[in-house]
Amino acid sequence: MFKDLKNGIKCDIAVIGGGPAGLASALAARKKGAEVVVMERNFELGGILNQCIHNGFGLEYYGKDMTGPEFAQCQREELQTSGIRVIKNTFVTHLNRDRTLAAVNEAGLLHVDAKSIILAMGCREKTRDAILLPGARTAGIYTAGQVQYYVNIANCIPGKRFVILGSGDIGLIMARRLTLEGMDVLGVYEIMPEPGGLRRNVKNCLEDFGIPLYRSTTVTRVIGKKRVEAVMVGKVDEHLQIIPGTETRVPCDSLVLAVGLIPENELTFGAGAQLDDKTGGPVVNEQFETTIPGIFACGNVLHVYDTVDRVVMDAKRVGDFAADYAASGR
Repeated sequence: MFKDLKNGIKCDIAVIGGGPAGLASALAARKKGAEVVVMERNFELGGILNQCIHNGFGLEYYGKDMTGPEFAQCQREELQTSGIRVIKNTFVTHLNRDRTLAAVNEAGLLHVDAKSIILAMGCREKTRDAILLPGARTAGIYTAGQVQYYVNIANCIPGKRFVILGSGDIGLIMARRLTLEGMDVLGVYEIMPEPGGLRRNVKNCLEDFGIPLYRSTTVTRVIGKKRVEAVMVGKVDEHLQIIPGTETRVPCDSLVLAVGLIPENELTFGAGAQLDDKTGGPVVNEQFETTIPGIFACGNVLHVYDTVDRVVMDAKRVGDFAADYAASGR
């Protein structure tokens, strides 16, 4: 049973993050008899899936084509009868090597003492600072996830004329989404010779809607005062350096950055776990255990996955390993 202490909770496993990885690992651990607490910083479980209203999810794991919210709802329904304790609107502020953590919510400060910890905080988008994009710091510059939230969740129109930098799947999907909502996507610009997203998304999201894809081309500068007025774009050579004389001005009022994701690992680093220089996630062994005994990692906090189905399948294994550790203490 859970032990409610005077200023906190004692449990077998604490899962940090209520997205697809966190929920899959929690459900797997619970099936092995562990008492599990899931802490989620938002008001709803499901993570980024809640704003991914396009289909393409669940083909491998559930055996059917689903939208992101449908996938998340399936997980939430499994959770309802599982006996897993869920604490939402709660932000974990500190994680210790002894598998205790501190969190804060409207009720105040919460301490959790767990036999095992599962890190499932997901990832975040790279911003203009990550790619050293020069020019005006003005309104109208968004990450792809921000635009996705404004359009799909907040029902807002964030601009009228868009340039998208980056041809990963989220950039391609948002090019289509903005077009369907009546906005003008002037083009998707990709610094590499080939697009970063799936071929099916290039066809379904760009070619079918007549949206141009500019390969080996990047945004070199943002122009504007109170809001984006234009961007400069230029061709790059095989060393990704701007080719002199190729820069042109593209008038627009919005720039969407779809330039990659990085694992959300402030808690991991703060606890003292070793991080991988290439992935940005924690170094783990074959059981997904970090360099701190009893602290495991799964999902995009470990490394950025291509599909949520693969995230969930690996996260289930992590839940099993964490439950075994909690039961044996090693």
